[in-house]
Amino acid sequence: MSGPVEATPQPAAPETRTASRSLITLAVLFGQFISVMDISVVNVSLPHMRGTFGADLSSITWVATSYSIAQLIMICMTSWWSTLLGRKRFYLFSYVLFTLGSILAGTSTTFTQILVYRAIQGIGGGPLIPISQAILRESYPPRLQGMAMAIFSMGVVLAPAMGPVVGGWLTEQYGWPWIFYINIPFCLAGMLLVHLHVQDPSYLKRGIKQVDWGGILFLSVGMIGLQIVLERGQEHNWFESGFIVGWTAATVVAILLLVVWEFRSNEPVVDFRLLRHLPLSVGSVIIMIFGLTLFGSTFILPQFFQNLLRYTAYDSGIVLLPRGIALFLMMPLVGRLFNVADSRLVMTFGLFCLLYSFYGLSHLSLEAGFWNLVHPLVIMGIGMPCIFVTNTTIAIRGVLPAETTAAASIYDLGRVIGGNMGFALLATLIERRSAAHRVGLVGHVNEFNGSFVEYYGNLVNILVDQRIDPATAHTKAYVILDHLVNQQAAMLAYNDTFGFMMIISLGILPLVWILPGRLRSQSATSSPPPP
Repeated sequence: MSGPVEATPQPAAPETRTASRSLITLAVLFGQFISVMDISVVNVSLPHMRGTFGADLSSITWVATSYSIAQLIMICMTSWWSTLLGRKRFYLFSYVLFTLGSILAGTSTTFTQILVYRAIQGIGGGPLIPISQAILRESYPPRLQGMAMAIFSMGVVLAPAMGPVVGGWLTEQYGWPWIFYINIPFCLAGMLLVHLHVQDPSYLKRGIKQVDWGGILFLSVGMIGLQIVLERGQEHNWFESGFIVGWTAATVVAILLLVVWEFRSNEPVVDFRLLRHLPLSVGSVIIMIFGLTLFGSTFILPQFFQNLLRYTAYDSGIVLLPRGIALFLMMPLVGRLFNVADSRLVMTFGLFCLLYSFYGLSHLSLEAGFWNLVHPLVIMGIGMPCIFVTNTTIAIRGVLPAETTAAASIYDLGRVIGGNMGFALLATLIERRSAAHRVGLVGHVNEFNGSFVEYYGNLVNILVDQRIDPATAHTKAYVILDHLVNQQAAMLAYNDTFGFMMIISLGILPLVWILPGRLRSQSATSSPPPP
């Protein structure tokens, strides 16, 4: 597998003029970016929404969950809806629905309203991601496919990182409704550009002869169940809860029935037959694992900075900014490397950058300073595009142009599920490892530990010197020590979590070397191989 291999011969899409290509790129980036960002932008505003709607902590998280469920289902059904309505028409309709959902969500006055309007947002936002990827793939010639996927990756990777920062600033300055209103100008600009410059290629299939009701039913139950299990598992103590066990069983059965049903359907809502393309099937598994680490780290890093290191939301954004800059600078470089370097070597380099970064983050302490954090994060920012851009290009490049939208839906489904798994697994790991480390640390807090006795005595003396009476000083000293133990236990738990992500990332390595290496472009007139 060391030499270059031939790319699967495929008929190419008509080449787009450079000026139109730039406007098309801008149009799809608007939709893709706001759809991905709306997954994370709302999280920092949930405490403010609790006050508005009078909801408890468990209930308010459904504001995020309702969007995720609707988005996940629509990502899967994007190709089917595109065939039914025409892709451009469906893309514009999704833009309109997302815009409408954003306006309505910002005007919500009851908890029921915000849940319904967020679901409308998710229904509109889900298709914006795979259709954007398909349009970019078609708009760029084979020699620029790596650059096209680099542009696509900018939105997918940078949007989740910017979401909490943008959401926090808008909420503090103008109130939580503005995290939804900010979408409106970008949606309007995107719709105008799509209307003027995006056209459906002639090879796209139009019309559905028979509605796949079974596939829609199994898909809906499976995706709703999966999201509920992942988001509610820790709250209900996972499989010790009958609620989680029941939803898990329903999810597994629904997904198995979906796969069997879709292979028997002539016009499936999810075309699993595309997984016969090895780069797509392997690439989807890689992006699921990578999504776990990418979105998982994006989820826990701000928590680590703010909860343990006492950074403000703004300071957390400043610490993460160098990683974002490295990502932004590396993506076009990796896009250009795609045609001149073995893709497996590029991805392996990126993977080792990722491993180095997680190793550094797994050895931090509560005394970690700015540069202790920035160094591994910049290395992470260098490595991530090497994996994401290259894998995305390889996975989608091998399918027929007419199958691009369906392939992008499957690929993006893997990315979203990986990210959702990352949120659930890492939150659970941090909580349980914190509890385990606390038990270990408390075992050293006793009168037989000379270091503890000395520290405790000095702490009491300091409190007494502050004119606190001795009895109160002893009680307060134990409160302070309890807080310190909790902090240290949490710090060790975060170290364990970063170590876990390092181990999980290793699973990508053998998959990388199953993929083809450097590809040679084929003639646009080549005929596709038989399936």
